Amino acid sequence: MRYALPTADGLLAAHFGHADQFTFVDVKDGAIQNIQAVKPPPHAPGVLPAWCKEHGVDIVIAGGMGSRAQSLFAEQGIQTIVGAPSEPADELVRKHLAGTLATSDNVCDH
Repeated sequence: MRYALPTADGLLAAHFGHADQFTFVDVKDGAIQNIQAVKPPPHAPGVLPAWCKEHGVDIVIAGGMGSRAQSLFAEQGIQTIVGAPSEPADELVRKHLAGTLATSDNVCDH
């Protein structure tokens, strides 16, 4: 399973489309196997969902994400989790795996 998290300065970025990097976290048998920071392509509608699909992403954890982007990820078969706090990517994935990831309101207004 592969997670993608938009990050800035080592923490989850508030809005996925404006992050300067994405952190991919690979999980096997419930344990983190690999963490890799990757520069995404320039932000444009529909680009990031397709890019994540090309990179084998199964789940995106974001602070905020517009409803159109969530729909585009769903079309790619990628689950989205929004409203996550600004914490390190590996911590957020560990919490999600443990069922303890607390989310709040989606901080995106579009």
